[in-house]
Amino acid sequence: MTEEHKRIAEKDKGEKDWLKWGPYLSERQWGTVREDYSANGDAWNYFPHDHARSRTYRWGEDGIAGISDRYCNLCFGIALWNGKDPILKERLFGLTGPQGNHGEDVKELYYYLDSTPTHSYMRHLYKYPQAEFPYGQLFEENQKRGRNDLEFELPDTGVFQDNKYFDVFTEYAKADANDLLITITVHNRGKEKASLHLLPTLTLRNHWSFKKMPRKPFIKVDASNPASCVKIDHPYVDGYRLFFDEADSLLFTENETNMQTVYGVENDHPFRKDLFHDAVIKNEYGLATEKKEGTKFAPLYHMELEGGASKTFQLRLTDQNPKAPFGKKFESIFQSRKGECETFYKEIGAKCTAEQYKIQKQAFAGLLWTKQYYNYDVEQWLKGDFEDSPPPQERWHGRNSSWKTLRNYDVLSMPDAWEYPWYAAWDSAFHCTTFAYIDAAFAKEQLLLFTKEWYMAPNGQIPAYEWSFSDVNPPVQAWAAINIYQIDQKRTGKGDVNFLKRMFNKLSLNFTWWVNRLDSSENNVFEGGFLGLDNIGVFDRSNGIPGDGVLEQVDGTSWMALYCLNMLEMSLEIALEDEVYEEMAIKYFGHFIFIAESLNQIDQNYAGTWDDEQGFFYDKLILPSGEFVPIKVRSIAGMLSLAAVLTVKETTLKKLPNFRAAVVWFKKHRTRTLKYPVMQDFAEGEDLLLSLVPKERVQVLMRTLLDENEFLSPYGLRSLSKVHERPYHINIEGIDYSINYEPAESTVSLFGGNSNWRGPVWFPLNYLFIQAILEYHRYCGNALRFDFPTGSGNELDLKQISVRLGEKLIDLFERDADGNRPINAQHKELYQNKDFEELILFYEYFHGDTGRGLGASHQTGWTALVANLISEIQ
Repeated sequence: MTEEHKRIAEKDKGEKDWLKWGPYLSERQWGTVREDYSANGDAWNYFPHDHARSRTYRWGEDGIAGISDRYCNLCFGIALWNGKDPILKERLFGLTGPQGNHGEDVKELYYYLDSTPTHSYMRHLYKYPQAEFPYGQLFEENQKRGRNDLEFELPDTGVFQDNKYFDVFTEYAKADANDLLITITVHNRGKEKASLHLLPTLTLRNHWSFKKMPRKPFIKVDASNPASCVKIDHPYVDGYRLFFDEADSLLFTENETNMQTVYGVENDHPFRKDLFHDAVIKNEYGLATEKKEGTKFAPLYHMELEGGASKTFQLRLTDQNPKAPFGKKFESIFQSRKGECETFYKEIGAKCTAEQYKIQKQAFAGLLWTKQYYNYDVEQWLKGDFEDSPPPQERWHGRNSSWKTLRNYDVLSMPDAWEYPWYAAWDSAFHCTTFAYIDAAFAKEQLLLFTKEWYMAPNGQIPAYEWSFSDVNPPVQAWAAINIYQIDQKRTGKGDVNFLKRMFNKLSLNFTWWVNRLDSSENNVFEGGFLGLDNIGVFDRSNGIPGDGVLEQVDGTSWMALYCLNMLEMSLEIALEDEVYEEMAIKYFGHFIFIAESLNQIDQNYAGTWDDEQGFFYDKLILPSGEFVPIKVRSIAGMLSLAAVLTVKETTLKKLPNFRAAVVWFKKHRTRTLKYPVMQDFAEGEDLLLSLVPKERVQVLMRTLLDENEFLSPYGLRSLSKVHERPYHINIEGIDYSINYEPAESTVSLFGGNSNWRGPVWFPLNYLFIQAILEYHRYCGNALRFDFPTGSGNELDLKQISVRLGEKLIDLFERDADGNRPINAQHKELYQNKDFEELILFYEYFHGDTGRGLGASHQTGWTALVANLISEIQ
C-alpha cells in the first residue's frame, strides 16, 4: 500500500480529515447565476469581471491556483502584477457568453500538473505575460469575429513571443491534514531582466455582510511569533496561522464592497476589497500598510529577475505553531509528498507507456483540481438577505423559482472550474466514474449527493445545472453507480452493496419521475427535450416543438432503456445478497421489454422510429393531425440505441429463480405479431442478452458507426454523420429547418453557441459506445466481426474494435512523429517550445476531422475519461 493509499484509508475510516483543505476555491465566481440578483436573469452583466476586484461575492470566492477549507471560509490564492497591466491579476480573465464568438471562453494559459486524491501534493502552473495583458485586444478581436471564425486566443496576441513571460508554479504539500506547506516559484522564461510583484493572498469569505456570525473574523499580525506570521481569528476555522518568507510589505484590507466604485455611493471606511489593486497599480501603499488587521491579507514581494532566473517563496498555512516553520524539514516533506504522488500514479498506470502515464496523471490532476465549493440556497437567493431592499419580485417567477428546496453547500466536481463553475448532473456522473479509479469513496459520496433531499426535488427530478435546474439531462446516474461499484469491486475484491442500495432506492423515485413526465403518449417512446446534447437537433428541443407537435426522440427512448438496464443490473447484484430486490429486478426487466418493443415495432397504428430502407433510427414528429414526420438526421442520437445492452450471466439466473421464472414467462407469453424479440437466443443454461436493438439492426448500425464517411473519425466517433456535409432540410408548416456537418465550433447560436454536437468528437458518448461494444462481445465472443473501418477488409472482433476506438481517443493527446499533439493544432509552434511540450489541455470536445481541441480548455470534467481508457485498453 502506497503512502497516499494509507491517507485515503485514514480519510475513509474517519481517522483523519485529509479532505478538509483542497483546491476548492473557484476560478470564477463572477458572472454566475448564484451572484445574479437581476430582474431579467442577466448573470453575465449583473456581476461582470470588472466588478470582481471591487465587489464582495455572496455565495463564494475565486482566485488563481487557490485553496480553501471545504466551506470556503478561509481562502488562499496568488495575485500578480507585471508592472504594466491596468489591474492587479487576482483572478483569471475571460470573455462572457455574449462577448465570445463561440460563447464564454477563458483567455489565459494555466495547467493542472499534479494532485493526489487527498491533495497531499498539488502543483499548478500559470503563464503570465511580461507585456501588458491584452484585455482590450482579446475583447475587440473576438467581437470582430463571427461564428465561422476561430476564437482569438491569448497566444494569438503574440505575448509569448521570445519567451517574454513568467512561469508561476504554485505547489502545496500537506505535512498533516491541517498543515499545508506552500511554495511559489517564479521563472523568467525570457532573456531580459523583468519585474514582477507577487501577492500570496489570504481572504476570509464575507459572511458578516449577509448574515449573523458569532463574531466578525479577522487576520492579524502575530507579534508574539519570531517568524513572519499572521494569525486568523475565525469562528469557523479558528487557530490557523500563515507563515511566510520575509516580505517587502504587509498589506491588509477588508473583503468588503467598494460602494463608491461599484454604485457611486460614499464608503463608510476606505479599506475595501480592491485596496491591494490601488496600492500596487498606483504605488499608493499607505492605507494598506498602515492597517494591522483585516479580512484580506497579503505579504508583498517585488522582484527583478534576470533572464532565465527563478525565485522561490515559502509559506505555511497551519493550525500548529512550529518553532521552525521552514528549513530542511519543510523541504524534506515537499520532496516526500512529490515522490508519493508519483508512486501512487505509477501503480495505477503500471502498464502504460511513458507518454500515456503523463496524459493519465495530468487528467487525474485536472479532475482533482476542478473540485470546488458550491453554495446555493435557492429560497434564500430568491428572497435576498435584506428585508428593506429585497431583490426584484420578478425573480419569484423566473429562473429556478420552482427549486426552493434546493440547498447546496458542498465540495463538488465541476465540468470546468472557469467556464462551467457549476455542476451539471450528467457531467458529474462521468466525473465520478473516473474518480472511482483514485478515490472510490469520494466518487460514491458525489453521486449520492444528487439523490439527497436538498438536491433532488420532492417529485424525484435531479437538478440539471444552475442556469436551469429544470432542464432534462440524460439519466446516467444509475450507469455511473454500477460503473463505480464494478471499478471499486475490481480494486478491492469486494462490492459495496450498501452503496448500490442507497443509489437504487433514490433513483427509483427519479425513474418514476421520468416515466410520468416524458412518456406523454404512454407508449414507452419518450420525448425528453434537451437531453444534454445541446444543438444536436434540427431545432431547439427544449422549446416549443414546430407545429405544436410531439417529438418522439430516439435518444430519449434509448436513455430510458439504458436507465432500465442499469437499474436491472443494480437490482440483480443486490438481490444476490437481499432477495427482496429480486422483485425490483423483475419490474425493471419488464419495463425494458416494453420500451424495446415500442421502439422497434411497426404496425398498422404506429410507424416506429426505425427506417428499414436507410437502416437508421430517426426522431419522429407527431403533429396534432396524427401525421408522422420522420426527422431524417443521422446523428449520434440515432445510434444511442446501441448503448442499451446487458448480458445477464447464467450463474446469476440460477441464483435468482424467481427472476429466471419471469424471464421464461416473458419469453413464452409475449408473442405478438411483429414485436421485437427482446430476449434473443435465450435458452436453458445460457447467458441472457438484453439489447434494445435486434441483432440484424446491430449489424447495420455498427457498419454505419464504423464508416469513415459517416461517424468514424481519426480520433473517435463523431456526433453527426459526415454525410451531412450536404445539409439536411425539412419544412414544417412553411418554416425551413436545416442541419449540416460542423466538425469544429458551432456556427449557430443555440444554447449560446458554446458547444457543438453537430460533428465533433465527445468523450462521454464515445466511452458509452466502447462499453456497449464490449458488452456485445461478452455475449457474442468472436462470432460477431466487422470491417474496421467499414469497407476496408480489415475484419476485427468487437473487443478489438473497442480497443481501436479507445486508442483513437487517446491519440488526441499523444505526440505524433513530429512531436505534435492533435489537440494543439491551433498553436502547434507554441507547444513545440520546451516549456510547453509536456503541458496538456483537456478540451470539452474535439474537431471531427483533425482532433483540434475545442470549447472549454480544462474539461476534466468528463474528458478525464481518457484516464479510464488508458487503464482499460491495456
